[in-house]
Amino acid sequence: MKRCPQCNRVETDEALKFCRIDGAPLLGDPSAVNREAGTIQLGSTVSGETETSSGANLNRVTAPTTTLPGQSLPVNTSRVSKSNRKRTAVAIVVILTVVGAITVAVNSYRSRARAGAIIQSIAVMPFVNGSGDANVEYLSDGLTDSIIFRFSQLQNVKVSPTSSVMRFKGSAKDVAEIAKELDVDAVLTGRLMKAAGDDLTISVQLIDARTNKLVWAEQYDRKMADLLATQREIATTLTQKMQLRLVGDERGITKKYTNSNEAYQLYLKGRYHWSRRTKDDILKAIENYKKAINLDPNFALAYAATAEAYNSMGKNPDVPPKDCIPLAKAAATRALEIDPMLPQAHSALADSLALYDWDWAESERHFKKAVELDPNISYTHVAYGAGYLDPIGKPDEAVAELERAVSLEPLAMINNCILTTTYIYARKYDKALAQGRSTYDLDPTFPFAPHWLGFALIANGKYEEAIAVGRRVSPDSPFGWMSAVVIAQAYANQGKRVEAEQQISLLRELAKTRYVRPYYIASIYTALGEKDKAFAELEESFAERDCYLGRITVDPFMDPLRDDPRFKYLLKRMNLPF
Repeated sequence: MKRCPQCNRVETDEALKFCRIDGAPLLGDPSAVNREAGTIQLGSTVSGETETSSGANLNRVTAPTTTLPGQSLPVNTSRVSKSNRKRTAVAIVVILTVVGAITVAVNSYRSRARAGAIIQSIAVMPFVNGSGDANVEYLSDGLTDSIIFRFSQLQNVKVSPTSSVMRFKGSAKDVAEIAKELDVDAVLTGRLMKAAGDDLTISVQLIDARTNKLVWAEQYDRKMADLLATQREIATTLTQKMQLRLVGDERGITKKYTNSNEAYQLYLKGRYHWSRRTKDDILKAIENYKKAINLDPNFALAYAATAEAYNSMGKNPDVPPKDCIPLAKAAATRALEIDPMLPQAHSALADSLALYDWDWAESERHFKKAVELDPNISYTHVAYGAGYLDPIGKPDEAVAELERAVSLEPLAMINNCILTTTYIYARKYDKALAQGRSTYDLDPTFPFAPHWLGFALIANGKYEEAIAVGRRVSPDSPFGWMSAVVIAQAYANQGKRVEAEQQISLLRELAKTRYVRPYYIASIYTALGEKDKAFAELEESFAERDCYLGRITVDPFMDPLRDDPRFKYLLKRMNLPF
């Protein structure tokens, strides 16, 4: 028998080394209370792998998983290597220790602070790999992501997202400069070092950037080999017993989605690839989500993420909408069957309903539910603004949603790109150009950055500069079609018919090997004054359920067509206002 020195719970399971209630090391000798040096006690409120602060639908019995078309990707978990299991065990223990320590440190700091000194926002910097070992690199990135993930579930606390802080990986900027750029009160930094053998050292610092004072610091020395025996018990403790309290929030983190740490890591890898938005990365994201679902068929969050990825494939466009949006809708529906209170699932389903079904009423209902459940998920605002509000003719409201998305994740490239688009549709051309330039400067290699900068330049009459931006992308690259669209649109707006037709020919040639959105060609013909050809392309777009067709309501490049009866008839068939 073993006893917990913290809560006095008696355990008869000799395999357990940590208390099920508060995570304290169990003792065989009731008189010996000798806690491991450097380990800080966690609170006893139940918690786990989280995505929202809602506690609904915990551990529900669910229906059998429905296999989605084209989604079967069997995984033999017995093939996971011993080294992978070891790294997973290390990640769990490190997260348990560091997050617990941060909790105690911040609460202690709060108790001493005046009202104006309370930490209301925090950035977790990428943990530095001090050893150069690739296995430690995996652990350092995973630890950073996991702490951000947990902190982001707290109400009334601003947490810089992974997409923002990862840009500072390897940066020489000081804490005050980073905090100012991210607009946060405090910065958490960390360093991992793998020494000889299986020794691992983790050092962590929490700094109040407003005063540049150290709030808390700690160093932990661990043995990787010693962690394998307690992997399962530690994982259970982590997913059930962790709570953080910042800015007086007593609810902490209460919702869990999976008991499988491996499934959760696959989900995080999928999110990383999805954020890059290339076709190959989106396919990698979907592959990781499928593997996570195979490990945990009731992992609702992975289904919702799958839906988002398939929606993105249709919007990019990477494949015809019919080949991906129905799969997105099926995945989102399955996620809601598992967890009807999952905001990401509502948002993904709403996006599919707007993009493909043109069911605006149901789309609005699910978008509003998603925002109600969690207003701090930036991509919900992106999809709501661009996918629903613009098509139904509310461009100013769409701008507000995209500005909100950028405020939540200021360095997320997709948010910034779509804000540029939304400014164009709202006829805020000066803002569109400023946003397009700043987004391009943020990352010129992001595929949509030069694309939407080009359109912002065209909207402002800067045709030659738009062509120059378009030519920065090689026509042989996977994104060559995007440059051809920008160049053709600029030539057409200049009245250079021959040059525009050459680009259209290039796009038609590219269409033999990849999907090219008919909506773009319709826009080019519109600028050339070729209305019949433009409407022929729009009819093709309608037949294919082109994901951009809904934007015709507000797209200024379609203005020359608005008085034509065929335009109003098209809107009517799409259930749009006309």
